Order: sequence, then C-alpha cells, then structure tokens
Amino acid sequence: MPDELFPIGRFARLCRLSVKQLRHYDDLGLLRPAHVDAGSGYRYYTRDQTRAALTIALLRTLDVPLPAIAELLTGDEDIRDRVLRGERDRLDAQIRRQHSALRTLERLMTEGLQRKDVSLTREPARRYAVTRASCAPEDIGRAYGECVARLLPAIGTPQGPVAGLFPVDLTPELAIAAAVETDSTPPGVAIETLPSTPAAVITHVGPFEELPLTYHAVFAWIHERGHTPRGPVRETYLTDPTTTEPAQLVTRVVVPIDDEDPPA
Repeated sequence: MPDELFPIGRFARLCRLSVKQLRHYDDLGLLRPAHVDAGSGYRYYTRDQTRAALTIALLRTLDVPLPAIAELLTGDEDIRDRVLRGERDRLDAQIRRQHSALRTLERLMTEGLQRKDVSLTREPARRYAVTRASCAPEDIGRAYGECVARLLPAIGTPQGPVAGLFPVDLTPELAIAAAVETDSTPPGVAIETLPSTPAAVITHVGPFEELPLTYHAVFAWIHERGHTPRGPVRETYLTDPTTTEPAQLVTRVVVPIDDEDPPA
C-alpha cells in the first residue's frame, strides 16, 4: 500500500471538495483514488494527488465543464494552454452577453417599448446586390459578417451604406443577406429588387446587441395599430462599425407591413 494515504473524508477537506464530489470524479475517471480497500471499498488518496484535486476544485468554481477539466489534467502544456484559453474566451463572451443584457434592461427601464420615434412611411423600391447565408439566430452576427466579407470585394466601392436583410419570424434556421444598393450587376453576387412598400421605420442608436429592444418596440407599435409585419426586415447601417464606438452606431430599421393594413 502506498505511503501517506488519506481517507476520502480528510482528503476532501484538504482539497476543498466534498466526499460526494470525489466519488463522482472517481466514477467519471477524472480523479481515481490511489488505493481502494478490497474489503471495505474505502477510497484513499495520496499527497501527490492534491494538486490535481485543487485544480479541479478551482476550475469547478469557475464553471469550467468537467470534459474540459479532464482534457486539461491529462494533456501536455500545449493542451493545458489551449483548454484554458478556450475557457477564458467562453467566459469573456458570457460576460459580454451579460453586460449587453444589463444595458438592455437599463434602456428598457428608461425608454420602455412605447417609442415615439416610430414612423409610417412608403419605402421606395430598392435594387440590391446581395450575398446570402443561412444560420441559427445566435449566429446572425458571424454569418452576416461573412456575407459582407464576400459582398464588398465583389462590388468595389459601394454606392451607399451596407444593409442587412432578415426574416420577420425567428426560426431555427434563418435566411439572411448582406446588401448594397447598386445600378450595375457585379459578378459573383445575386441581384434582388425589393418592391416599394409601406413600412414602419425606427432609428436605433447603440450597439447591435441592443437591437432586440428596438425591434420589440417597433413590433409593439405595428401590432397596436392593427398592421401586419412582413419580411424582409431591412437594417441599414448608417455608421461604419469598424470606426464608430458601439454606443454611437446608428442603424435604420425598416419593417414592411401589408399594403391592405389600415392607416396609422
């Protein structure tokens, strides 16, 4: 039997874990006891296992998933760095989403959904050069960015601001497009002409992550007046996101409505 064996209860206290957690980690193969008594089934651990146990305890307080911890413990230095960097990026993205949610709640507290800057207009017909993609709702930002990256080199210098075309309904798979108004027919892109239509128009000022608040406000305005929204929704980006602070971004949101709808 190895020297310096610690029974599971004492080892748990030393490593800031519970006995239940240690048993669970044993079942998963994450941290096996150094010795299991054949008669009693009691688990024993060695001092050399404390670093691994303390690492697990720390990472679990940070909500690092068990599979990532297992990979970190069994891998070399490169694997360790890759896993930790991945978890850092995951946590950073989570924090940014929470900050965005906090800002949206603060704007909802001050602005509500009763926006007075929604207007009913006749949106003119527009001829767009477009690049399209399909994506899940949570991947819109990435997919749209890829569409823009394909569109701009194909058209050269755009005649106006870049726009986005999005469906009204949020489904598991969304058909989206990046668009730029054009009179020509650039190679490698599709041409789509959107007809003239009555539409509710609102201007969003702030980060793209806070656009849902503006969308809910304009949809509330549409439904309260008996209109029916239809797609595609048009977002026109009046400021350059590569040079403009997120809080100063200006997005014109156009939601078409049915022609037979009652006047506002």
